[in-house]
Amino acid sequence: MNYQDPYGRDVLAGRSPKAHRRPTSTEVEARRGLVLEHHATGFVGEVLRLEKAPGGVAMILEDRLGRARSFPLGGGYLIDGKPVRLVRPTPQQPATARCPGRTASGSVAVPGAKARVARGSRIWVEGKHDAELVEKIWGDDLRIEGIVVEPLGGLDDLVPQLEEFGPDADHRVGVLADHLVSGTKETRIAQQATQDPRFRGHVHVIGHPYVDIWQAVRPSVVGIAAWPEVPRGEDWKTGVLRRIGWPARDHRDVAAAWARILRSVRTIADVEPTLSGRVEELIDFVTVG
Repeated sequence: MNYQDPYGRDVLAGRSPKAHRRPTSTEVEARRGLVLEHHATGFVGEVLRLEKAPGGVAMILEDRLGRARSFPLGGGYLIDGKPVRLVRPTPQQPATARCPGRTASGSVAVPGAKARVARGSRIWVEGKHDAELVEKIWGDDLRIEGIVVEPLGGLDDLVPQLEEFGPDADHRVGVLADHLVSGTKETRIAQQATQDPRFRGHVHVIGHPYVDIWQAVRPSVVGIAAWPEVPRGEDWKTGVLRRIGWPARDHRDVAAAWARILRSVRTIADVEPTLSGRVEELIDFVTVG
């Protein structure tokens, strides 16, 4: 007599073993700027740096309120809701390997050159993203020249910060300003700074035509046809992300988008000539003498 199981056929019988496995975590390098969530605590932050810790390496995450916490590398993290396993970054290929004998800016590479002790002069840019893009392309050149790039945070405080810095012939300041258009408040501030007798000849302010430094990256580099137009009054970055179909829910998506854009930039050819010309003009200004 054939025995019939009163509970019916095993519902898992005949399925692939993969059908009931837990989702696997993808390995992701813990590079600066990566935005992720620590699953156990719900802490969401951006990778600031890696540092030595008891038993290995820890990464420092900073959330939107500026709070920093230390977490171990490994599993237990989410990116866009998907499980990932954080690993140490592999050493980046030097710029000279991308183009033998050249840096990312196209300058002649100096094999074995050591970073110079920082000069007294500075290049100030308006924000963190501006500084990161300048460093990505011109970092090798700036280190050889001993020039430091610092985020200014906007032009409103330019004159007070110049008063504090005290520019002179040996301590020049080059300023790269966003969207410097004739007749605007920012243009008047720039003119005030450069015409002030205390700073004249020692401060050079130059603007690029872009609403945000993102626009200075060639659209094709990030896989879009063009940077979309965003109506005045709407947040530009989230407006751009919505129009190109990238996540745009909050600051975490903006940070993740910038990290993606920055990773796409390899050499000076990946940014608009309007930007590269202005940056190199500032480098020339602060390295005179």
